[in-house]
Amino acid sequence: MRNLALALLKHFERFFAFLRNEGVEPTNNSAERALRCAVQWRKISFGSRSSQGEIAVARLVTVTRTCRMQNREPLDYLGSAIRSHRRAKAVPSLLKTAPTT
Repeated sequence: MRNLALALLKHFERFFAFLRNEGVEPTNNSAERALRCAVQWRKISFGSRSSQGEIAVARLVTVTRTCRMQNREPLDYLGSAIRSHRRAKAVPSLLKTAPTT
């Protein structure tokens, strides 16, 4: 009980952000639905055979799902990210940017 109470106190602002911020969902249902296909793929293909492979798959799935949620082409983003990396430049952000006025 003590650990739960301490965690609630420590992370109170994060746990209840949905009460103060419009558009923040109180659950992670949309994130879980977005990852459902990836989880099924992992189960069918038996995942990867190394920890590096697991990291690579997790990152590729994240990029793919994020791009699709933003109506962006994942291959366009990945191509841009690889070119930036090879040129020692900052990789483009996956975060949505607010329109400038």
